[in-house]
Amino acid sequence: MDIKEIQSLIKFVAKSGASEVKLETDDIKITIRTGSLSANSEPTYVHTMPMAQQAMSAAAPAPVEVPAAAGATEAEKQKAEDDKYITIKSPIIGTFYRKPSPDKPVFVEVGQTIGTGDVLCVIEAMKLFNDIESEVSGTIVKILVDDSSPVEFDQPLFLVDPS
Repeated sequence: MDIKEIQSLIKFVAKSGASEVKLETDDIKITIRTGSLSANSEPTYVHTMPMAQQAMSAAAPAPVEVPAAAGATEAEKQKAEDDKYITIKSPIIGTFYRKPSPDKPVFVEVGQTIGTGDVLCVIEAMKLFNDIESEVSGTIVKILVDDSSPVEFDQPLFLVDPS
């Protein structure tokens, strides 16, 4: 990996919004941290391993795979449970709002039954407020985005139980 590739990697990480990325190959280790430097944060480091260490590391035994933690199995159970629901996704990029205006009640709550064509939220894009209507009937199981948060195209907004 040459300096140009490292510089382009740093630019890519900075644009992606990730706070830290670690890259490790046989001959190079790179840790890139983005954000402002404070008293307890560190700058970007690039470590290269000398050739003698490289030969020793090649002879080292392969790492032993550790069984998944209990938290991972809970995440898998949650994902399997979420798979039975319909995900309503954002059709546009913008700012997600649960209410039509600050003094009005929210469009939908968790547990509320909705029908096809019901307005679920509003997404503001370029000073235009777009009503997001349901394409399915069912019960709202989970609201995945906080009010007044930016959303991306195709980002999940709601989980709906169609039964």
